[in-house]
Amino acid sequence: MKKSLAGLSILAVSSLAVALSGCSGGTSSGSDDTLRIAYQKTSSFTAMDDLMKTVKAEYEKEYPDRKVELVPIEAEQDQYFTKLALMNGSADTAPDVIYEDTFQIRSDAAAGYLLPIDDYLADWDDWSLYDDGAKQAGVGDDGKTYGVSLGTDTRGIYFNKDLFESADLPSDWKPTSWEDILDAARAIKKSSPDVTPLNIYASKTLGEATSMQGFEMLLYGTGDELMDSSTNKWVTESAGFLDALDFYKTAFEEGLAPDPADALDPGWGSKVQNELIPQGELAIAIDGSWLPSGWIAGDNAWPEWQDTMGLAAMPTQDGGGDGFTSMSGGWTLAVGANANDPQAAFDFIAQAMTPENALTYHQEAGQIAVRSDVAASQEYLDYNPSFEFFSSLVEYTHFRPATPDYSQISSNIPVATESVITGQSSPEEAQRGYDEALIGIVGEENTQAG
Repeated sequence: MKKSLAGLSILAVSSLAVALSGCSGGTSSGSDDTLRIAYQKTSSFTAMDDLMKTVKAEYEKEYPDRKVELVPIEAEQDQYFTKLALMNGSADTAPDVIYEDTFQIRSDAAAGYLLPIDDYLADWDDWSLYDDGAKQAGVGDDGKTYGVSLGTDTRGIYFNKDLFESADLPSDWKPTSWEDILDAARAIKKSSPDVTPLNIYASKTLGEATSMQGFEMLLYGTGDELMDSSTNKWVTESAGFLDALDFYKTAFEEGLAPDPADALDPGWGSKVQNELIPQGELAIAIDGSWLPSGWIAGDNAWPEWQDTMGLAAMPTQDGGGDGFTSMSGGWTLAVGANANDPQAAFDFIAQAMTPENALTYHQEAGQIAVRSDVAASQEYLDYNPSFEFFSSLVEYTHFRPATPDYSQISSNIPVATESVITGQSSPEEAQRGYDEALIGIVGEENTQAG
């Protein structure tokens, strides 16, 4: 989650800016004709770095009087938000173009980090090709648009068919309840004791990955929500919240999930994608639609993944409701509020979003297309055989509450899950801690008992 800037010294901001500039290999920033572009890069996520390098070359060719400084922030998601907040803390280090998570749009817009871009979108013909959900993802509390969607995603279950065969489990496994998932993990533990049966993210260091790919995949399958969509009040004493924590307790207490020491590793997400799954050391992973993008090409290519891995929708708790559930998010490109030349910054975004660049990025990042021309492209559909499956989960998907305080509230979810998996708290104690923190953030008048 994004940390508060209170107490951060000017020296800390300046030191980070120097360090980030040194990593970028770009031109020096600060001049009116240089755009500073900040984005995330990790060992398992290089698609944005590839895109930005391509766009930099195209943009500087199109506008020879302008220069682009790329600032790849090499950090996992939570650390990325923190470092980005540091950059935004000073006009001297703030980026002109920002790789911005959709759930941060409202809080960062309210904090004055982002510039509304409605006037630029009005003159951009391609905006008509974006679906309404993608357009809404970039809207702030004031109804203005602050980001252009790079694509969306869903989440489901990956399972190793070879390990399932060894456990006498079906290769077309379709779990219909949480208990089906736990039972399959128990069978794997018995047949392949050296393998981790099940991964669900649980640590504070993984931040929103724990909240969204882990906990909320459970919570929204109980029929409960973080915020009641009919009253717009945050929910306390939620039965579904407690049941989700009980799932964590069961999985970790029975040794079905990773050793907590491993699960607390800040690089655990990359290790799951690049090592454990390809090496057959993990049987079941509740994770995002983007994983196969890293197996198709690049340093972590794994050609056998199509034959080895099965895909299943995440079932609701007991098969009720719609029967399945998913979570969707996505990222945008946004113009920083301190951009020297907002039009130049938007021009860079438009260049990044050409049909050709959007197609390449969707392919490499495993994104669900939000432009109608790309979504209909046979090249897009044929590139990754998992696209069709993960696109089908949109029917069951949920979105995080789009409120400025969501990021602060969400940061308390991994506190609860981590305390449960490490044995520091019972599920009931962890839930009480979350509820108390929630009330402290939004006020009791903005909550309701579940």
